[in-house]
Amino acid sequence: MKVQNLVERKIILEDIAPIDLYGVNDSKLELIKKRFPQLKIVGRGETIKVSGEEEEVNQMEMIVNVLTAYYNRFGNLTENAVEQILGGSSNRKAGQDKGADDTNGDDVLVFGNSGLVIKARTANQRRMVDSIAKNDMLFAIGPAGTGKTYTAVALAVRALKNKEVKKIILTRPAVEAGENLGFLPGDLKDKLDPYLQPLYDALGDMIVAEKLAYYIENRVIQIAPLAFMRGRTLDNAFVILDEAQNATEAQLKMFLTRMGTSAKFVITGDVTQIDLPKHQPSGLPHAQRILKNVEGIDFIELDGTDVIRHKIVKRIIEQYENK
Repeated sequence: MKVQNLVERKIILEDIAPIDLYGVNDSKLELIKKRFPQLKIVGRGETIKVSGEEEEVNQMEMIVNVLTAYYNRFGNLTENAVEQILGGSSNRKAGQDKGADDTNGDDVLVFGNSGLVIKARTANQRRMVDSIAKNDMLFAIGPAGTGKTYTAVALAVRALKNKEVKKIILTRPAVEAGENLGFLPGDLKDKLDPYLQPLYDALGDMIVAEKLAYYIENRVIQIAPLAFMRGRTLDNAFVILDEAQNATEAQLKMFLTRMGTSAKFVITGDVTQIDLPKHQPSGLPHAQRILKNVEGIDFIELDGTDVIRHKIVKRIIEQYENK
């Protein structure tokens, strides 16, 4: 039986006025109280007095820090923002166990554009966050809609903002055109962009347009097809290979061996959506088989429980898996 370690703590508000955190008639403070029903929380001026089990008190203090950071970033803190940061679990009943989809402030990866809170939202997405902190190479494998790429891009943006890396490199196989894009109209960028658009979309949620354009122009963020990685050494970088199921064994080996001494690699893919010609086997299942026991490399498999798109997408995936 777990022995509770009860503590009492005073949290002093800094860099945020009490009214901005508590809300009118303590409306936002009430949301926080509902998120932590086992704690006794009393806000008086610039001091919040919290008492209860130590682990929850620590989580509560961390939430206050995240809310304060959000306010300082955007200049306001709406009730909707508070609910997002609390992980949508403000209405959890007292004593109810936390489920796999429960999230809290330490899941916040990036504060995106227009107040968007970007964080790990499922158990396997949180495993991705934990894994990349411990490993230099991570394979995230699972069906569409599970947030593999989005979470990976958020991790890369966070690393760049925290100055853990000097650049972000994002790549995908341009398999639909067999890496031969000459028949498409426009210059090289125009030919490549349709294949790389999902990466642009994710970045656009996380970095303001002007800053993103600056990063791309100055090659702080580089987006290129997989074929362009040949011969490079990717160092001081957070590197993401998306749609890795469409890389051949030779291409994937080429990419993995580009890794420099100070780099993080995330490889995402869906082995159920291989678009390669039948005579060209995907390199992703092969890599999963031969690298699964290599120290410093982790594999995380996402599934239908991680789908965060429309609820119908989850049902579609279930039907295909059960056919």
